[in-house]
Amino acid sequence: MSGADAGLGTAEPGATRHHRLLLDPDTRVTCPHCEREFGLAEGFARRSLDALARASEEALAGERQSVEAELGRRLAREAAERQQRAEEELAALRQLLADKSGQVADLQGRELELRRERARLEEARQTLELETQRRLDAQQREIEERVRGAEAERARLREAELQKTIDDMRARLEEAQRKGAQGSQQLQGEVLELLLEEQLAQAFPLDAIAEVRKGARGGDALHTVMSRSGQAAGAILWEAKRAQNWGAGWPSKLREDMRAAGAEAGVIVTTSFPADWPAGQPFGLHEHVWVTSPTAAIPLASALREGLLEAYRVRVASANKGEKMEAVYDYLVSPQFALKLRAVYEAFTKMRAELDSERAVTQQRWNRREKQIHLATAQLLGIAGDLQGLAQHDLPQLELEPAALPATAAQRGDDADGTA
Repeated sequence: MSGADAGLGTAEPGATRHHRLLLDPDTRVTCPHCEREFGLAEGFARRSLDALARASEEALAGERQSVEAELGRRLAREAAERQQRAEEELAALRQLLADKSGQVADLQGRELELRRERARLEEARQTLELETQRRLDAQQREIEERVRGAEAERARLREAELQKTIDDMRARLEEAQRKGAQGSQQLQGEVLELLLEEQLAQAFPLDAIAEVRKGARGGDALHTVMSRSGQAAGAILWEAKRAQNWGAGWPSKLREDMRAAGAEAGVIVTTSFPADWPAGQPFGLHEHVWVTSPTAAIPLASALREGLLEAYRVRVASANKGEKMEAVYDYLVSPQFALKLRAVYEAFTKMRAELDSERAVTQQRWNRREKQIHLATAQLLGIAGDLQGLAQHDLPQLELEPAALPATAAQRGDDADGTA
């Protein structure tokens, strides 16, 4: 086999595709016999070279056609595959779009259902709020009714407690008065005496108030009236009597004590007056001694003190005269002194009238309030009866028995009158 034949080897007969060897004329080859290297252009003739060039071009054209055909087939296959894949992807996209459309429709349906459900929930919420508010209003009304009932019950209890307290206080007061009446008259007299001395000391701080010792002859207190210059202007002998009845020997004993003590005036402060004493008169002259109630003692002391000071001034002015006692007596029986005592008496009369008026007004107010409480209790019992009649046994807490309510003072008075 020559180098050209080797370079232009043909394919095997059984092969479906021919492979041709394409050589460049400048290709160098080696002779297998002489091992001499030479170029193809040198080893072949021009003709052979031209034939070889034509054969190479033909082979190249055929190979090109084959490659182009193979490429066309490959491109066709790839185009078909791409088209198939595109169709498959398009189908998948269509299916996905259909699925998405179904999902969108499903979501829209769900949204519509959710909106409807939300509307129903909103309506149910509003209904529930309305019902809850109604229940709250009903409960509030019920609580208010219970509170009013409880307040009414507490008011009745307070009224009963107040009435019970009043009754107890009245009973204790009566018991205290009874015990006081049964107590030691000497102790009562001492209390009145101490109170009188304290009042005199507070009312006349410049004067000397001397307590007569127990067991010593004399009154209870010797009141020495002092002038602004510190000189004794006169003395008043006080006797405190706290007894149930007037003692007929009190004035004569006080006059004797006055002579012993050298007092110009004597006063009996007593809680009981002579039988012929004018009603409502707070003080007055009785058997040449002054008689007064404890409330009028200080005003009477002021009047007597002024009289003694005036007599002292007269005595000082007429120191060289021997008519001092007559001047004092003249002053004590003078119209001016009587006018002063009358003014004090009128003041006490007005005070007593005002006190009686206030007592009457207070009694009227108490009676009016008792009647109002009675009417309110009757109305409350009527309302409770009406509600109980309407609700039957549903309102057992409204059971109010009139017998359980405390009787008012007006009712007790009516019962007492009826019993009498």
